[in-house]
Amino acid sequence: MCTFHDLFVMTGEYSSPEFRERFTAQARHAAARSDLIVAVSQFTAEQVEELLHVEASRIRVIPHGARVARAGTAVREPLILTVGAIQKRKNVGRLVRAFERAPQGWRLAIAGAADGYGAQEELRAVEESPRRGDIDVLGYVDDARLEELYAQASIFAFPTLDEGFGMPVLDAMARGVPVVASRRSAIPEVAGEAALLVDPENVEELGEALRRVAGDEHLRADLAIRGRERAAGFTWERAVEHTWRVYQELL
Repeated sequence: MCTFHDLFVMTGEYSSPEFRERFTAQARHAAARSDLIVAVSQFTAEQVEELLHVEASRIRVIPHGARVARAGTAVREPLILTVGAIQKRKNVGRLVRAFERAPQGWRLAIAGAADGYGAQEELRAVEESPRRGDIDVLGYVDDARLEELYAQASIFAFPTLDEGFGMPVLDAMARGVPVVASRRSAIPEVAGEAALLVDPENVEELGEALRRVAGDEHLRADLAIRGRERAAGFTWERAVEHTWRVYQELL
C-alpha cells in the first residue's frame, strides 16, 4: 500500500528533468507493487489512474483534515497572505502582479522558503513591482508565526498552478480567512463553494478578485463563514478512520 499526494512532477515543468525522471520511475514502481493505493483527492486519484495506469478498483480517496479554529476577536488587517514554498508551481509572480491592482493601503505577505524550483524567477516580480514597499517576503515561518499571520490576514490567496490537495486553502478556511484560489487541479474539490476561484494564469481575473474581496467587507464575512463550514467537513478523525479501513481491507 502507498499514498499519493500529487503527481505534478510528471505533468508540468515544475522540476528539473533529472528529478522528473527519478520521481516518475519511483512512482510507477510504488504503484505497481501496491495492492491498494490511497489518493488524497479525486483529482489525484484520476491522475494515478491515468499516469500510472492503475485501475480505479485499487484506489481509495481519503482527503486530509483540518481543525477549525475558534473565531477570534482580533481585528484583521488589510493584509493578503499566501503560504507555501516559493516555486514556479505556486505562481507567486502572477500573484504579485495581480496584487498591484489591490487597493492602496493593502499589503501582501509571502510566507514560505524561497528554495523551490524557479523561485528566483518568481521573486523577480517582487523586486520589479511598483508596490515593492507593500510586499513582505517572509521566508520560512514557524507554526506560531504562521498562526499569527492567519489571524492578521483578511484575504488568503492561493493561485497555484497544480495541487494534489491544497492544504493551505483548507487551513485558511478553518481559520476564517476569506480565500481567493485557483480554479484548477484539486482546489475546487477542496474549496467547493466556500472560496472565490479564478484562472491562475489570468492576472487580470486574479487581480479583480483580490480587489473585489478587499473592497467588500460583507463578501469577506460571507466567505469566512462558508470557509469554516466547509473546513468542518474535513476532519483528521475521518481521515484516520478511513485509512484504518483500508489497512483492514488489505488484511
